[in-house]
Amino acid sequence: MLNWDDVKKEYDELTQKLSGSLSDQRIRAELQKKSTKLALLLSVHDEVESIRARIEENKKLAQQNEFKELALEENRELEQELADTKKRLDDLLYPADERDNSSVFLEIRAGAGGQEAALFVSDLFKMYSTYALAKRWDVSLVETNTTDIGGYKELIAYIKGKGAYKHLKFESGVHRVQRVPETEGAGRIHTSTVTVAVLPEVADVEVNISPQDLRIDVFRAQGAGGQHVNTTDSAVRITHLPTGLVVSCQDERSQIKNKARAMKVLKARLFEMEKQKREAEISEKRKQQVGMGDRAEKIRTYNYPQNRVTDHRVNVTLKKLDLVMQGDLSDLIDPLLEWEMVERRRRGIVV
Repeated sequence: MLNWDDVKKEYDELTQKLSGSLSDQRIRAELQKKSTKLALLLSVHDEVESIRARIEENKKLAQQNEFKELALEENRELEQELADTKKRLDDLLYPADERDNSSVFLEIRAGAGGQEAALFVSDLFKMYSTYALAKRWDVSLVETNTTDIGGYKELIAYIKGKGAYKHLKFESGVHRVQRVPETEGAGRIHTSTVTVAVLPEVADVEVNISPQDLRIDVFRAQGAGGQHVNTTDSAVRITHLPTGLVVSCQDERSQIKNKARAMKVLKARLFEMEKQKREAEISEKRKQQVGMGDRAEKIRTYNYPQNRVTDHRVNVTLKKLDLVMQGDLSDLIDPLLEWEMVERRRRGIVV
């Protein structure tokens, strides 16, 4: 439980230090940053206490008949204002992921199940694309590896939009599908798996890559695109030599654009690798938060015969798989966002 008297005392001490002479500008900047944060915390906390006081005053007024209706009506508005202000305070006390507003690279790959898994990759991509478009996000393909029956062995898509990472980050993991494949004549239900990884787009300043660490190859793009694709070496493959990571992009007609897009994917992957390394050093378990990208763990099951989808992390089961596959993901994603807030509270106050 946060002691607000201690917060006020710390803020006063910081204010006193900042009013003096500090020769080290780096230290001054750090103290100023913390002082600003504490000032905002105290301000919002005071708002909460002020609203609570007004609610209590109205409760007393409501005991008098001539003010009862007016006081009760005002309290209904104040209760909503209190809830909104407390949420603002919670967001300050328990900060959300700083990358929540980032665009993302969505990587979907077929796992166990052969051609059926590849078909489900295509189904999941359509599901995420429809959800993204409803959010007014832009979706574009970066790289695909198709099968001869219309599925994908793997695909990478770029989803550009504010809040994309916040809403999609919990999709990382193993997705299991249970259904009768189109090629199954006996009507037997098959179980297949697909892995999903959601990587936030990172700024250039966050990942420093030396040109000497890269091998860049150009080649002729494959697949749809007309004569241009078949006669121009526009596709780009970048290999990061220290880690062995390989990224290809052939979606754009321009070699320059493909190179830029591939570099963005590479930076996102390298950033994620470094992030996981830091997390492993802090905690051996690395299960403090849902959706950290542990692909060995099944996170969701899609059961077509029963029109059922189950998220195993928050124990949510919906009998509307048909609607979910059409992009209606809110009833799956919203409980995960609420779970994240509970976890932020559990991990403690950040001041």
